[in-house]
Amino acid sequence: MSELASLSQSISSVVERLASSLVRVEARRRGGATGIIWSADGHILTTSHAVEHEGHIQVTLPDGRTVNAELVGRDSSTDLALLKADASGLTPLAPASLDGVKVGHLVLALGHPGRTTRATLGIVSALGDGWRTHAGGRIDRYLETDADLPPGFSGGPLVDAQGRFLGLLTAAFSRTAAVVIPGETLSRVANALKEHGGIRRGYLGVGAYPVRIPKHLSATAGSETGLIFLSVDPDGPAQRAGLLLGDVLVRLGDNTLEGVEDLLGFLGDEKVGTTVQAKVLRAGEAREVSLTIGKRS
Repeated sequence: MSELASLSQSISSVVERLASSLVRVEARRRGGATGIIWSADGHILTTSHAVEHEGHIQVTLPDGRTVNAELVGRDSSTDLALLKADASGLTPLAPASLDGVKVGHLVLALGHPGRTTRATLGIVSALGDGWRTHAGGRIDRYLETDADLPPGFSGGPLVDAQGRFLGLLTAAFSRTAAVVIPGETLSRVANALKEHGGIRRGYLGVGAYPVRIPKHLSATAGSETGLIFLSVDPDGPAQRAGLLLGDVLVRLGDNTLEGVEDLLGFLGDEKVGTTVQAKVLRAGEAREVSLTIGKRS
C-alpha cells in the first residue's frame, strides 16, 4: 500500500472511530449544529451560539435515535453550552493535551450537522498562549486551524492525525479563521456549568468606553489609557464606592486598562467579593477608591 493510501485509510479510520462520540444538536431556527459527548450519562458539550432556544432541544445520537435534552448551563464568554440528553451508555470524548502540537500538523475538523458525520482536512495554522475573548472569557491556549468549517460544524471536535481530541470548534470568535477551544478550557467550564449552571462573573455596575488620556494628565493618571464611565448602575458596586458618570478608570489593583476586555478579564470568578484599590481621574485629578467587586446576576 502506498504512503498516500495508508494516510487515507488512517484518516478514514479516525473519522469512523470518533463518529460514535458526535451528535446533532437541534436548538436553533436554521439548521442543526454539532455536539460532542462529554460523559457517558448524557452530558453534551456544544457552542453557546448554537443554542438559540432553550425550551425545546433535541439531540440525534450516533445510533440515529433522537432524544430530548435540556440546557444545564452556558457561558457565552467562552461560547460553550452544556446539555443533558435523555440517554446513557454513550461514548465520551476525552480531551488531549496540546503538548507536542505544532503549527503545520495535520488535523481533522469533524461535524454532525445532518444525518451523518462529515470531515474536512487542514493544518494547525496558529498556536499560542492563553487569551481573553471580547466578552472576557479566559481561553487557556490559542489554537487555530485552516480547515474549512461548513455550516453546522461549530461544536464539533478538532482532532490530530492519531485521532486525539484537541478541542472544540467555534466560528464565534473570528470571521476569517476557525478558532478551537482547547481541552483545558472545556474541562474547567463544563465542570462549572455542571456544578453551578453558569460561570460566576464579577460586577462593577458601569458602562464604559476606552479613551486616551491627554498627555498633560498621563503622569498624574499613571497611564496613557483608561475607561470612561458612560453609565453607573444605581446601587451598584461602583456607585456605592462613590464613582460617578464621567469618571475615567485607569487602574484596578495592579492592572492598567486599555480596553473593555481588560476590565471584563479582571472581573473573574475569583474576584467576586474581594475589595481592590481603583484609581480614577475626575476633573483632571487622580483619586484612589476602595471598590468591592459584586457578583453579576
